[in-house]
Amino acid sequence: MKVVIGADHGGYQVKEVVKDWLVDRGIDVIDVGAVNYMAEDDFVDYAKQVAREVGGDKEVRGVVFCRNGVGVSIVANRFDGVRCALGFDVEQVRKARTDDDVNCLAIAADYSSEKVIKEMVEVFMKTEFSGEERFVRRLVKLDKLRFESD
Repeated sequence: MKVVIGADHGGYQVKEVVKDWLVDRGIDVIDVGAVNYMAEDDFVDYAKQVAREVGGDKEVRGVVFCRNGVGVSIVANRFDGVRCALGFDVEQVRKARTDDDVNCLAIAADYSSEKVIKEMVEVFMKTEFSGEERFVRRLVKLDKLRFESD
């Protein structure tokens, strides 16, 4: 399993902490930026790069960071094959993986401690989709939505 991470200026510092922590744990990390702090950068640029890597590849998970996590989650969810959830609690992230098979996690850098962020990322990386019939059924319905026009 590899993880692709990206952050704008609002999430840059915590992304760097999480990246180092993941690498120290032996996780294959691809950092799509920002590579340094740039006060005027845009979250869209990094979230789209993460989403492109994640979409359709079962062996890749993405983590996107910004100040409130909302913008990056909106961007990621516009890409086929990406199901991005805004993480706010360890148990909520666990359920997002087991029930909704999310493959991208949005982190609100301004609203969570580094400790909680690491715990959420760890659960996100380790937890597998349950494959339970009702959850599979719902994911099939979600995939069909992109083809509806009304």
